[in-house]
Amino acid sequence: MIHKIKNRGWIWLSIFLVMFLLGSFFILSKEQNAYLPYDTHSPSPTGLKAFYTYLTDKIEEVDRWEEKPSLLPEAEHSLLIMAEPYSVPNNETMKDYESFMDKGNTILLMMQNPNSMFDVETETIDRSSIGQITVVKTQQDSNEYRAHVTSPIRLKAEEDDEVLLYDSSGIIALKRPFGKGSLIVSNTPDWLTNEMILQESHLPLVLSFIGNESTFALESVLFDEYIHGEQSGSTLFTTYPQWFLLVMVQGALCTFLLLWKRGKRFGPILIPRTESVRFSDESLRALAAWHIRGKRYQDSLAIQADYVKYDLQERWGISSSMDWVDRAPLLARKLHNRDLKELQTFLLQLTSALKKEKMNRHEYLLWSNRLDELRKEVEEG
Repeated sequence: MIHKIKNRGWIWLSIFLVMFLLGSFFILSKEQNAYLPYDTHSPSPTGLKAFYTYLTDKIEEVDRWEEKPSLLPEAEHSLLIMAEPYSVPNNETMKDYESFMDKGNTILLMMQNPNSMFDVETETIDRSSIGQITVVKTQQDSNEYRAHVTSPIRLKAEEDDEVLLYDSSGIIALKRPFGKGSLIVSNTPDWLTNEMILQESHLPLVLSFIGNESTFALESVLFDEYIHGEQSGSTLFTTYPQWFLLVMVQGALCTFLLLWKRGKRFGPILIPRTESVRFSDESLRALAAWHIRGKRYQDSLAIQADYVKYDLQERWGISSSMDWVDRAPLLARKLHNRDLKELQTFLLQLTSALKKEKMNRHEYLLWSNRLDELRKEVEEG
């Protein structure tokens, strides 16, 4: 009867846990997803889904790139869009991006402060001038376009660079040849976001970085998601569906409860320490007894004196190589209950005792107690 009651308890507990997991799954699945900024999947104001969808309607091959840059396609005339990297890649990764451009491809880097990327140099402007400003498009025409520029950074052009956009504070976008390809840099990643892409002249300005005609002649356009932390790709949570993971968690939990119910225990068999380990001070006791039985009082006192020496060195920095008498002034500064003359007399007598070839039991006990008192004073500060 008692066994049946216990079994019923486990059954109800298992049902409760299953219901709890199922409820958690459905509640979490209905929660609104939290999107990171500059994510091409994100419909939030800071996402890039609108611009990504726009390009898919204009260009045949548009995709997200979530692998390492060393695996970028070998074909020429491809465009890789890097929108506000979350962190600066290391040197090896930067070389892979440069190799991609050397093969005849283009990278469009839109980053508020690209100072640490591709050897781009920048300068900081007065923040009071940041806001809605007028930018001038160079190269093809000199028309003025209104746009939001929120970055306090302006770019510095080199001799071979082509200035694409600038305002009264400096250069906003430039194009730099890189092997067979090119690098386009802009400090306005906000123009790509869902909130800003259709405001002012942001969309035509972004397209002008590549050129309206050549943009749609590109073989492919890739949005770099690797720089946003999606470093390759397949994980446990992306490979398997959520229902399968839920079943696996339930199975693991039920297995654990079943083993627990049947009294299984995990881990090594532990033997009590007293059955396999001797007392830690047993060797010291044996050595002390050997000195006493052999009347090796002088050796025992020398060992005790050396211990006090090293204790003084460790706690107060008094060198263990100094003579005992030379330690008197240093000890007098630390031991306030003893004066210098008393310490000099004590250490001089101790030196004489240590130099003796033989010592009787009475003398040994006397000096051993004195050294032990000195040790206690040192350790107690």
